[in-house]
Amino acid sequence: MNNINQLDTDLLAGYVDNLGKDIVQQMLDLYIQQSVVYLRDIKEAITECSQPLWQEHCHKMKGATGSVGLTSVHAKLVAIEKSNDTWDVKEDYYNELSEFNNAAISSFTAWLSEQN
Repeated sequence: MNNINQLDTDLLAGYVDNLGKDIVQQMLDLYIQQSVVYLRDIKEAITECSQPLWQEHCHKMKGATGSVGLTSVHAKLVAIEKSNDTWDVKEDYYNELSEFNNAAISSFTAWLSEQN
């Protein structure tokens, strides 16, 4: 996936213009730390087979991804948040989500390094 599919570069460029690259880097760093917690919580919802926890944790991560412009991860969360699929299928969603998240973070990091 390329940056265009992964990131809302208009949103991110606005952040860089208004807040500066250092603040945007801090936002990314905070998101990276927090995404570990989000993914852990989503995995826990699968382990507990808890639909309310699944929806709650997907919803929290969805909001965070939207605010930092990770469009591919956000779209995945929109698609799976209210899923009533089996827990085996949700495990697959979780694995896909983890991959999307890692790819989007890499794209954001690369994009940010290109900004002046």
